[in-house]
Amino acid sequence: MEERKLICIGCPLGCPMTVTLNDAGEVESVAGFTCRKGDVYARKEVTNPTRTVTSTVKLTGAKSGEPTAPCKTKTDVPKAKILDVMRDLKDVIVAAPVSIGDTVKENVGGTGVDMVATKEVL
Repeated sequence: MEERKLICIGCPLGCPMTVTLNDAGEVESVAGFTCRKGDVYARKEVTNPTRTVTSTVKLTGAKSGEPTAPCKTKTDVPKAKILDVMRDLKDVIVAAPVSIGDTVKENVGGTGVDMVATKEVL
């Protein structure tokens, strides 16, 4: 048996939790959460951690002169793929105008997840 200590990020309470894993690496129990979000977060975090990745891409033709456009992954990606996502964005150049939700890179980092704009830039 293995125990892992986590602080929940599911809501503002930040509950300290303990996850007990069996010898096969499967979750046996989660203790310390106050709401259902904590239980779900803890089980996912110890077996398949994911993150939303935020970044910027180069921008051309913006009337405002802005050199970059902010973006994020449309959904979570595996934590182990974050560097692949960032490497894939390195050479992306998007032409203005850009609207919130526009896809700036499909299948970023080979994750199957698109990178989308998070700000309108004219």
